[in-house]
Amino acid sequence: MSLHAPHALPSTTRRVPALLRSCHLEPAVAVTVLVTALAVAADRGAAGSGAVAAAVLAGQLSVGWCNDVVDAQRDTVCERRDKPVATGELPPRAAAVAAGTALAVCVPLSLLSGAAAAAAHLGMVACGWAYNLVFKHTVLSPLPYAVAFGALPAFVTLGMPSPSWPAWWAVTAGALLGVGAHLVNALPDIEDDLGTGVRGLPQRLGRATCRWLAPSMMLTAMGVLVAGPPGAVGGVSGGLAALAGAVAVAGTALPSDIRSRWPFRAAIIVAGIAVAQLLLRGSDVA
Repeated sequence: MSLHAPHALPSTTRRVPALLRSCHLEPAVAVTVLVTALAVAADRGAAGSGAVAAAVLAGQLSVGWCNDVVDAQRDTVCERRDKPVATGELPPRAAAVAAGTALAVCVPLSLLSGAAAAAAHLGMVACGWAYNLVFKHTVLSPLPYAVAFGALPAFVTLGMPSPSWPAWWAVTAGALLGVGAHLVNALPDIEDDLGTGVRGLPQRLGRATCRWLAPSMMLTAMGVLVAGPPGAVGGVSGGLAALAGAVAVAGTALPSDIRSRWPFRAAIIVAGIAVAQLLLRGSDVA
């Protein structure tokens, strides 16, 4: 038995990089950082903010691994070399176990913020799974993104010592940003998706329409964040809105390779600017 033991560890160790590449780590970390920043700004404290970060990361990882398992066959047909499950580097069962484990861990981590906040966050995660399993193929594909991103502020405000619903404009802006993120996330894969039978809203609209609709959604979200809260619009807030507009337009309007991830990264930057807008408003969010 001991003769075979040394070979087990390298095999397991080699699987870790494949798992990391399969979990959609970049958006998972970005969403985690943005929601944690909101928690810190809302005075959730070190322990509360840490709980938010852990729960969000676990939820995002579960959705990412689920996505790669569900799309494995289509990714193989499309020769996606960036998908470890499709290339055979990562067995589908390993990714499925990782997704299920992350989802199971997400439940108690979410409950650390209280039952109401946990319900909001687990609803967000459920939206991600529902998109992967069902909505991705339908004209309602933006709906899970809208609901999940719109619920992000609720996970923070419902977990405060005095729980409250977030302001309408924070929820609305989150939903609009979610739809914009969905459109730019689909851009690189529209032709491959159509070729493998995926007909969500971006695929039905086509690349040209998505390239102008995505920044329009993000610009509308920034407009809501500027005009929605009470009080006069400050110079900093206006400047952030202008910066977000420039990034949103550049992300999809500038010529780039159709496989480029820049449009999605631009959406992440716009989301970060949106969080900065929320931080400027402080207590108005709740």
